[in-house]
Amino acid sequence: MTAELILIGGGGHCRACVDVIEEAGEYRIAGVVDRREMLGQEVLGYPVVATDDDYPSLSTRYSNFLITIGQVRTAARRRELFERVVALGGGFPAIVSPRAHVSRHADLGAGTIVMHHATVNASARVGANCIINTGATVEHDAVVGDHCHVATGAVVNGSCRLGDEVFVGCGAALFHGVSLTSGVLVSAGSVVRCSVTESGVFRGESS
Repeated sequence: MTAELILIGGGGHCRACVDVIEEAGEYRIAGVVDRREMLGQEVLGYPVVATDDDYPSLSTRYSNFLITIGQVRTAARRRELFERVVALGGGFPAIVSPRAHVSRHADLGAGTIVMHHATVNASARVGANCIINTGATVEHDAVVGDHCHVATGAVVNGSCRLGDEVFVGCGAALFHGVSLTSGVLVSAGSVVRCSVTESGVFRGESS
């Protein structure tokens, strides 16, 4: 019997996750957690069954959860919800699109999703509750911390090191071996040629 999965957050990122989960076929979506005014409505045919007040009861009925709130400016909300559900005993499977490539020599943390056409190459390590979005690349020997988002088409090259709660924007590229400290936000299309040691927003090119 296919295991059930509760999705936390019913917006645009949730809809993209639904598509991946359906194609992967490993879990059956039992429902979505969203705002109170959304109760009884549906996200791509799946009912909104609960709000943030309901995690204690949900954790007694379901074993598997996925944070399906997006992440751009900050990972704080995704991290808060992940930690709340973990503290209640909820589990977070890693989800991989059948149209992605994750090396059998790579590691994915709990609650991480790898979207369509993304690549996680050999000896790469991706932490918990991360988004490796559509067409993104995490190359060999790279390390991505917890609660990170590598956005659509972004490239994290070989041996890069990303701290926790890092966002790498759409189409951005990190040169081989670059390190980003925790809390860095790399703007879309940026090219990062050297390590960033202070949290905050990085734009353009580094020399």
